[in-house]
Amino acid sequence: MSVRSQRPGQGSNSIQVRQFNERIVLRVLRRLGEASKADLARAAGLTNNAIGDIIRELIAMGLVGEVGKRREGQRGQPATMLAIEAQGAYSIGVRIDRVATEVICIDFDGQVVAQRLHDFTLPVPEKLLPVVAEDIRAILDDNPFVSERLTGIGLGQPYHLGSWLRELELPASSFKRWDDFDFATALANATGLPVFSENDGNAAAIAELFYGCGREIDDYLYIFVGGAVGGGVVLAGDCLHGVTGNAGDVAMLPVPGSKLPSAPKPERPFDVLLTRCSLTALKRHLRWHGEAPESLADVVALLDRQPRPTAFDEWIDDAVAALVPAVMAASAVLDVSHVVLDGDLPGLVGEIIDRLETAIAAACPESVRPPQLIRGTFGPAAGAIGAATLPLFFNFSPRPTILTGAADPVAEPRGPETE
Repeated sequence: MSVRSQRPGQGSNSIQVRQFNERIVLRVLRRLGEASKADLARAAGLTNNAIGDIIRELIAMGLVGEVGKRREGQRGQPATMLAIEAQGAYSIGVRIDRVATEVICIDFDGQVVAQRLHDFTLPVPEKLLPVVAEDIRAILDDNPFVSERLTGIGLGQPYHLGSWLRELELPASSFKRWDDFDFATALANATGLPVFSENDGNAAAIAELFYGCGREIDDYLYIFVGGAVGGGVVLAGDCLHGVTGNAGDVAMLPVPGSKLPSAPKPERPFDVLLTRCSLTALKRHLRWHGEAPESLADVVALLDRQPRPTAFDEWIDDAVAALVPAVMAASAVLDVSHVVLDGDLPGLVGEIIDRLETAIAAACPESVRPPQLIRGTFGPAAGAIGAATLPLFFNFSPRPTILTGAADPVAEPRGPETE
């Protein structure tokens, strides 16, 4: 492809600084939507000459385009307005979940070009690999223009897929095999393309950073309520990884035990957020009330029923009671001003936010300012959009690793001589 994709640490310091400044400009332009060179110079803190050189390079790379004129004052020539070129880059995302697998393609503006969904319980990795590889081949065959400007494949999957199966009511037969299987490397070898891998919570948090609320804020805790509960941490406009890459694993935050009669008894002195604040816990409580939801669609149907089962309000109150200490503890450690909540059922997320705001305000200690709660941008699509955002994020965001030479989480395809 003609888009320059340079790994951190390559080239001289001046090249790395220039690449960092190019990405600063791209981030500013993404946030502003449209801007003149003068706008970009002010927002990025660069000189007019530097901005001119950078814009010429980004236009030549096909990442930025001219979108019209704007008269900035009463005198002089109208300013040329610039914007991100949606067709300047593409990426493919693979989202692996315990009960579904999705493959999508997005453009540089985050719009979905193609997608394929498999609604099945996760099989062993050896059986899933050819399915995903064929989806990718089909998307590229159907959209040949994507191949010319493809930045790579993003893989978002939960870590420790073979754990917490009792709480998630899943069989161990297919999931234990995932704990020792490097799906990112296998996918890179099967497709011949670089694969950028993150846990699904981090991937969704990165999607918010690149295409959602991150256009306005640089620091937040991200929580996603799905079949399980996941999350990520964004600080100073970058995703926090931690030693094992699992920073922001809110599912494992210790919380008091649930008071719902449907909840399993914790095996430790405390429970974890996963047990209480997940749609698996909601379905379990609905079944305790005599309902029989098996799929997400079944839960939606019950949610739309009038009057809706009282189990929903009971579960929301229990989830909020668990989220209060979890959010307050995380906020105290991270000192973030915002918490972004998203989920597979956006309507329920809205109710959780409303009740959680009230509960946190009542529980907040003296002199502590509670974080602002924000609803996420993508709902059920967050995991897939997040996976697809990974190659674009690692290739085009102004991350400190560009200047320090640290490696990004990418699996490169291996040639026959190295297999």
